[in-house]
Amino acid sequence: MNAKGFSRIAVIGAGSWGTALGNLLAENEEKVDLWVREVEVFQEIKTQGVNKTFLPDVKLSSALNPVTSLKEALFEKELVVLAVPSHVFREVISDLRPYLHSEICLMAATKGIENESLMLMSEVTEDVLGAEFKPEFGSLSGPSFASEVSRKLPAAVTIASHDLVYAERLQRVFNRDFFRVYVSDDLLGVQLGGAMKNVIAIAAGICDGLGFGYNARAALITRGLAEITRLGVSIGCNAHTFAGLAGLGDLVLTCTSGLSRNRTVGYRIGKGENLEEITGGMKMIAEGVRTTKSAYQLGIRKEVAMPITTEMYRILYEKKKPKEAVRDLMMRDLKVELEH
Repeated sequence: MNAKGFSRIAVIGAGSWGTALGNLLAENEEKVDLWVREVEVFQEIKTQGVNKTFLPDVKLSSALNPVTSLKEALFEKELVVLAVPSHVFREVISDLRPYLHSEICLMAATKGIENESLMLMSEVTEDVLGAEFKPEFGSLSGPSFASEVSRKLPAAVTIASHDLVYAERLQRVFNRDFFRVYVSDDLLGVQLGGAMKNVIAIAAGICDGLGFGYNARAALITRGLAEITRLGVSIGCNAHTFAGLAGLGDLVLTCTSGLSRNRTVGYRIGKGENLEEITGGMKMIAEGVRTTKSAYQLGIRKEVAMPITTEMYRILYEKKKPKEAVRDLMMRDLKVELEH
């Protein structure tokens, strides 16, 4: 075990974010195993030291070791970082189960809400592993594009766990002079903020695609944060979490940047393109499309008013015209802004 509290680390998932986190960790370790699903990505990293498919133009550390076997990836590991899309998270945890041991620690860097169960990733993990096996679990979220982190541009994120001592162990592992890590004990809130901001980012992209201007975008971000907070409080989260990096911070980033896949999807919808054509041509997943469905259903289950999410669901899944959705949002019954 090194001075930071862990040795023998594996990262599961070699998309842009998994590769960036694996590379960040590898620069301070003798070796970090990176589990890669795609054969061509494995070959790129193994032979060229670059993930051309998901993180081009970034030379990876020689200590980042690509593997294609989950058994090999988890062999004698102390910390496993999960960086796979939310819709395959349950499958991957199930596949990992035979190789997990009682002392292993887990951290998720996945942002989403599972469609079928409406669970966050920590809840999916508990559901798969069962009551007899409860590893330490943390979640990393916040405004952090993989391309910028991999280039060592300054960023700040939050790592949450029910056990604040464990969150602080992870904090020491990930913190760098360009990557500042805060901790939280609001595990559900940090995960929900990271998932829900993608829904609002698609809406922001639609507004920009329609040419509605900065006023509309600012209003959307603010009211989007209000409904994220309402939903969070309904499932037991701390309302203050959503004013932090995993809430407002990530929301501002994804709603305003051209690097955001979710905002890009919305922008192209606003310009009149078809959702199936947009997502079918994307190499990397825009989590907000699936999360919109989960969030809409969760809001109904919890009886929480979520007008923006509702209209996004109708645009994405019921083919409602974006301009009609905006009109219906603007013409809702008048309200008091701040609820007590």
